[in-house]
Amino acid sequence: MSFVLDGFEPDHPTTSSFGGSSEVDERLLAGLNPQQREAVLYRGRALLIVAGAGSGKTSVLTRRIAGLLDTREAWPSQILAITFTNKAAAEMRERIHGLVGDAAQGMWISTFHSACVRILRRQAEAFGLSPSFTIYDSADSRALIKRILKELEADTLGLTVSSVAGRISKLKNELTDAESFARNANVDDPKESAFLEVFRRYSEGLARAKAFDFDDLIAQTVYLFRAFPEVAALYQRRFRYVLVDEYQDTNHAQYALIRELVRAVKPQNVPADTRTRLEADGSIAPASLTVVGDSDQSIYAFRGADIRNIVEFERDFPEAKTILLEQNYRSTQNILDAANAVIGNNFDRTAKNLFTTIGAGDKITGYTGYSAHDEAQFVADEIDKLRTAGTSLNDMAVFVRTNSQTRPLEEIFIRSALPYRIPGGTKFFERAEIKDAMAYLIQVVNPADDLALRRILNVPRRGIGPATEATLQAHADREGVPLRDALRDVEQLGLGPKVTGAIRTLVDLLDEASGQALTAAPADIFALLMERTGYVTGLRATRDAQDEARAENLEELLAQTKEFRKQNPDGTLIEFLTNVALLAAADEIDDTDGSVSIMTLHTAKGLEYDTVFLTGIEEGLLPHQMSAGEPGGVQEERRLFYVGVTRAKRRLFFSLAMQRAQFGDTTVALPSRYLQEVPAELIEWRQSPGFANSRGGSQPRALNARRGGSSDRFSYGSSLPPAPNREKREWANAVTAKVRDNGDLTLEIGDRIRHADFGEGRVTGVTGQGPKSIAEVLFDTAGRKKLLIKIAPIEKL
Repeated sequence: MSFVLDGFEPDHPTTSSFGGSSEVDERLLAGLNPQQREAVLYRGRALLIVAGAGSGKTSVLTRRIAGLLDTREAWPSQILAITFTNKAAAEMRERIHGLVGDAAQGMWISTFHSACVRILRRQAEAFGLSPSFTIYDSADSRALIKRILKELEADTLGLTVSSVAGRISKLKNELTDAESFARNANVDDPKESAFLEVFRRYSEGLARAKAFDFDDLIAQTVYLFRAFPEVAALYQRRFRYVLVDEYQDTNHAQYALIRELVRAVKPQNVPADTRTRLEADGSIAPASLTVVGDSDQSIYAFRGADIRNIVEFERDFPEAKTILLEQNYRSTQNILDAANAVIGNNFDRTAKNLFTTIGAGDKITGYTGYSAHDEAQFVADEIDKLRTAGTSLNDMAVFVRTNSQTRPLEEIFIRSALPYRIPGGTKFFERAEIKDAMAYLIQVVNPADDLALRRILNVPRRGIGPATEATLQAHADREGVPLRDALRDVEQLGLGPKVTGAIRTLVDLLDEASGQALTAAPADIFALLMERTGYVTGLRATRDAQDEARAENLEELLAQTKEFRKQNPDGTLIEFLTNVALLAAADEIDDTDGSVSIMTLHTAKGLEYDTVFLTGIEEGLLPHQMSAGEPGGVQEERRLFYVGVTRAKRRLFFSLAMQRAQFGDTTVALPSRYLQEVPAELIEWRQSPGFANSRGGSQPRALNARRGGSSDRFSYGSSLPPAPNREKREWANAVTAKVRDNGDLTLEIGDRIRHADFGEGRVTGVTGQGPKSIAEVLFDTAGRKKLLIKIAPIEKL
């Protein structure tokens, strides 16, 4: 039956390439396992497909859609398939076209945002807008916010473009607009009141420009459906089959949109002349909903994703059928056993157990390095061996938890002539904050470098805008002097007391640092610049995840300046900058043999590689230190670890360092609790040569890391959930079987020791007890370090 409503006329049934029949053609089911076959054939109201990593979910989704067309249960235009990325949508369209031919062209296969744009443009008049409304990207949104902050002088209250943009985005994803926020805002708080005014003006600015930002696209579609039930009914009747991929990553607005689309069509929202016919035809019933996802791979809470959407799906749809896809077609069983063991400790999940018919495969290789550089060298050496043995560099990937971890890896890869790339990211020395910091250092050693000075003139923001910069440059041009000299003459330029003071503070700082350039350690100059400018502190104050990553990168650069001085005791800032410049130049190495991918675990989602190196598996990194204070944070970090493990097909490497430069200092690192959860028999551990027992004797015993342990920086015993129906394991073989063991060695304040790398020093403090005792040592030449007494390569003098 064909009907027309508000310009929509569903396509007539189209015979697919398999022909029409009452049953799905067997060729669509070929090669599917029983659970996959059941998911393709199920025809109930709601279906949850819990698809484990590598379980063939895309094949199931596409064949399910093809089956609906093959049996003529749906017209192509009655199918809405939603993915999270344009790439995933393109792949789905291509695969469905291969199954059903041109019939695929009538479907809506798109991302959430693309689908909502189509709806909003068709219904724009309901908003009083032209269908040609503008869509603001993040740069446009930030530019508008920046202008509003300047108008209100709200930056004096600590509001930044990044923090405001992030908070507005979060509120919109929770379907909270400015007026809704105002009802609960604490207007007596000046900062809160200022944010509310910025939010209001931002919303008004979008309205005046007849524009939506990306968050609006989904939120405004939900508002449209709720404000105009007859419009909602139009799409509820059109889309009889709604399928959503990666359902565990949906936020509240996306969840609300899906619920609106699959509600039962209310008769009062349907024109009277078609109501009886629709009821008789069954077209007024709610749409069929299929969602595919895996709670074990929900890793985007920082973007607003709500794991409850998938965990509580059966509560939202009591009639739902749940089908588990547990057979993995990607990884070996040893890799899957490790993944199953770790993720089994999370309680917010649908229980499942991945298995494969591929075979056990190689054991996981574990490596305990002494430092991050030691760990990076191990990774580079293993990659080189695998390349020599015939594995393409393109088939290998190195995963990190944070961007700041890439720096030692990049340095070692460059020196080892290993081509690498950073998908979805920027190489360390190309990151904006690192370029800013380097510009400061360059200005210190070369005051004539106007390009470097212009870069940092208003970084961090100090009220020096383009007009002021032009005035300064004009003065420099008239006098024939570098821009730095123009800054010294600022009192003559009549720029106003606030700007004049900011410029005078900057030039005085640069002059002070320049006076130390030939004598002071690079780390001391860098620390002076960062402390006095407040760059790192300002980034941290926004409490924005991206700004936190930028702050970590700057602290990693500080750690590099310290490492440089350690390797070059008399090295100056000029020599440090020269070393960095040569590293950056060497970055342009030939990659005709492909390149190794270095990426964060978040970027790795959805990818797979023959060989995976999962690095930095330490407390404070994985799980990240910021997760401890977040509800469910440790569980999400465990899912992140699980995602990393399940990207590997044949070979998996775990690595960690026992000391790592973090936050501008070298600190003792503890093995991640997640390593404790991997069965010991699955891992063969290796160690750094630096752990060799200098006193000889028997093979060192294992380092036993137990739950409830702590360091001077964190304690994680209370936040680790008990493993359900599982014995608590001792970490019998982990971190590892060959790590140095100093037995019952104790140290006291005043003791003199000798370290294998740092030489002699004096103990200035001892914290912790037993195997967790940490000594703070002031070394004669290497400065102050913290050492885990149990395993450090030291001897008491």
